[in-house]
Amino acid sequence: MEEKAALAGFAALSHEIRLRIIRLLVFAGAKGMASGAIAAALGDASPSLVSFHLKELESAGLVENWRDGKSIIYSAKFPALSDLVAFLMHDCCEGHCAWCDQAIALFAKCSGRPTNANCDI
Repeated sequence: MEEKAALAGFAALSHEIRLRIIRLLVFAGAKGMASGAIAAALGDASPSLVSFHLKELESAGLVENWRDGKSIIYSAKFPALSDLVAFLMHDCCEGHCAWCDQAIALFAKCSGRPTNANCDI
């Protein structure tokens, strides 16, 4: 991951609401959440506020969306999130940490689908 992309990702996550949204979407996994459900989970945040923060996360490449009937469903982009973690851990222990290398490899395999054998630890 390029430093510029990492900065955009970390900047997007540096806001309390956006961090809460990402955590909700990570928990939801690949099935994602409708924007209305995200607003309700945030304590009935206004749709315009949620939309603004989702667009910021989408612009940073951390979430994606699709239409399901009248709803827009959002989900975390697990490869992008794992790239952020890998960016932080890449040079740990002067590049000689087997544990970090294993963690990075596991994060890179996860798709957010709990039935995916690659996510079983």
